[in-house]
Amino acid sequence: MPSAKQVDRPSLLNPSRPLWSLTVAFVLWKTLIFLVVTACPGPGYDTSTSLLPYLNSSPTRPAVDAGVGSTLPLKFVRWDPIYFVHIVQHGYVYEQEWAFGYGFTRIWRFFASFLNPSAEVGNIAQVAWVGVGLAHLAHYLSALALYKLSANVFGRETPTQRLVCFLSAVLHIIAPAGAFLSAPYPEPIFSFLNIFGLYLYSSSFLDDGAGRKLPRDAKLLGAAIFFAVATTVRSNGILSGFLFAYDAICQLRRVILHGLSRDVVVRLSVLVLGGCVVALGMVLPQWVAYTTYCTTCSRQWCQWTLPSIYGWVQDQYWNVGFLRYWTVSNIPLFLLAAPMLILLCYASLWALRMPWAAVKERPTTVLDRAMSPEATDSLLIRLAVPQGLLAVMAFTSYHVQIINRISSGYPLWYWYLVCLVVNRAGESPSTAKSNRLFSMVLQAMVIYGLIQAVLYGSFLPPA
Repeated sequence: MPSAKQVDRPSLLNPSRPLWSLTVAFVLWKTLIFLVVTACPGPGYDTSTSLLPYLNSSPTRPAVDAGVGSTLPLKFVRWDPIYFVHIVQHGYVYEQEWAFGYGFTRIWRFFASFLNPSAEVGNIAQVAWVGVGLAHLAHYLSALALYKLSANVFGRETPTQRLVCFLSAVLHIIAPAGAFLSAPYPEPIFSFLNIFGLYLYSSSFLDDGAGRKLPRDAKLLGAAIFFAVATTVRSNGILSGFLFAYDAICQLRRVILHGLSRDVVVRLSVLVLGGCVVALGMVLPQWVAYTTYCTTCSRQWCQWTLPSIYGWVQDQYWNVGFLRYWTVSNIPLFLLAAPMLILLCYASLWALRMPWAAVKERPTTVLDRAMSPEATDSLLIRLAVPQGLLAVMAFTSYHVQIINRISSGYPLWYWYLVCLVVNRAGESPSTAKSNRLFSMVLQAMVIYGLIQAVLYGSFLPPA
């Protein structure tokens, strides 16, 4: 692990040139993953993907030719993307398809429509190419957004601070999500939307400390919009709404202690509005489904007090529910998910024990002066709760193995690993034991990513 004095020397990956270095790291890793996936022979044990080119064929419209341009992108259409490409082309035809993010397929369809603006969006290969390209673009932007977010939290004035920001973004590039961040899955888009929303939120946090109230409120609402769209992509995006609930409670506490003031009323109004915007990310897709199904037929979920096709489909078609995944046959999947679950919990506890003052110990700059000395809780504490809730929900209620990919959109665990070897505020590296642990985790992530790419390209579990 390089020390603070070494990070400025010229190299291919130089934290002092973050845009160039992160781009190089991204291209090298994604190229390797792409080659591994596309080199996998045969369809694997499931032939579903090989049938896709024939779904739209007819006597007057033959199936597409199985050339390289058609077969390569289909290597990435495994598991859930088989549903995704159908939804992108034809919309939500079957009830069980509503288990998948409405926003994700709408974004994908929007970009795919540029290739073929007809009612049916292109052929399978075109749709798949767009999905793969969109995944790569979103993952790249997500890495850059994480660097900017890290700079807001830790600063980037000294070599050590730049190293913290750089290593956090590099870890995001080689995250355990692996091939799922290259394939047409919602995780890359969710990661970008959630992390960029956190960047806006952290910027508003800094603006508040500097007394810049209008930019603060504008960035808060901007963050709410990104969280809302992230929620339409993956339902766990709703956890980011905790930030607004937490801040609203803090404002109510100020009212109790100090009484009403114009600033508190404005801030509280913005927070409530932002929270409602985030909630819309969950409500609007359900409203679309309700008007689609419940006005023409009477499905059981239509009679619920809070009708939710998502909850119904997850329960009836995918067997998602509290402790339902706790079966003997799923023990290997719990073992596979255990390292990430443990890491997420440790990182959350680490942040909850972290005094905000420790993060502020860096050279005085305009950015530092924007940090409010009156803040009673740290940004890290705010971020710890959604991540901890995600780990608990994955352990008790999800198909647990997906934690390895949906964790990619949460920055706290990256920071925890980096801070094992680089002091969050000082200039000296951590202990040799922490260095070895970080190196082991990094090697494990690389090895797991490559093995996972082989399994994914061969259509083999786990997914």
